[in-house]
Amino acid sequence: MNIRTILITVGAILIGVAAILIGKQVYESRLPFQGSLIEPSPPAIDFSLESVNGNTYHLAERKGQVVLIFFGYANCPDVCPSTLADFKTIHRELEDDAEKVDFVFITIDPERDTQENIERYVSAFNSDFIGLSGGLEQLKAIWDGYWVFREKQETETEAGYLMAHTSRVYAIDKFGKLRLTYPFGVSAASMQSDVERLLAE
Repeated sequence: MNIRTILITVGAILIGVAAILIGKQVYESRLPFQGSLIEPSPPAIDFSLESVNGNTYHLAERKGQVVLIFFGYANCPDVCPSTLADFKTIHRELEDDAEKVDFVFITIDPERDTQENIERYVSAFNSDFIGLSGGLEQLKAIWDGYWVFREKQETETEAGYLMAHTSRVYAIDKFGKLRLTYPFGVSAASMQSDVERLLAE
């Protein structure tokens, strides 16, 4: 086999591999997302809240990151710890790509959740997670912007009261647009799959 034939053969192989890779990307781009897709995707409602170390988390400055947001509270007996456990799984499975994702937990119970309390709570799941609290009026503007329902429910337990609240995860893409939401019960693997697609865009 002469050099010209070898070069032609190698070129054909490379073209074939490229065609397969392009076809795979096109196929994957047409697959449905696992979460509820918002189309057209609006710019995510901006907010700015001070963290426990005195730094400010400003959503508009996080472009380039995928952001997962959940609204909950530290005394939550079920939904909140379950969702943070899912976040922990997603963070672990993303490996190095986890640094390109912000996992944000915003309180819906500022009466009890001081910034120190909420930071301590989320850090128990992963020290990279971001726990945020603030003043009632400041938080109310954020809750309203993300259609968050919250209602105090008095109980006879030691907790004093529980909070009924929206239990969706909100996914914001690298361009600052609200792309997806996830109802409680969607698996960590499904959310992770969508996050990987958003990171690849």
